[in-house]
Amino acid sequence: MTDKELLEMAAKAAGLKVRWHSNSHYGPSMEIMEDDAGGPPWNPLTDDGDALRLAVVLGFNIIRDFDRVDVFHRDGVDCTTEYLYDSPKTDPCAATRRAIVRAAAGVVA
Repeated sequence: MTDKELLEMAAKAAGLKVRWHSNSHYGPSMEIMEDDAGGPPWNPLTDDGDALRLAVVLGFNIIRDFDRVDVFHRDGVDCTTEYLYDSPKTDPCAATRRAIVRAAAGVVA
């Protein structure tokens, strides 16, 4: 699944109406639609705040272990595991954001 597909499914799971927006400075990104007008940019793969809000809205519990991040749904079911060494430059924050987005995408899959 591409990052674009992951983001679209995660937005759907969170009940957000989003659209793709092209910004010449930052490139393509999603933005939250507010009353059919463009709103703030939204990308939980790159923004810690967006990822945290997504996890809270969907009731996720996040556990950071030595070499991985596990995301559990509020009922205790393991949604996804992201290994730190699979993320770009082994960034634990990037791995956590990706685990949250993957888990959210799995909610609607």
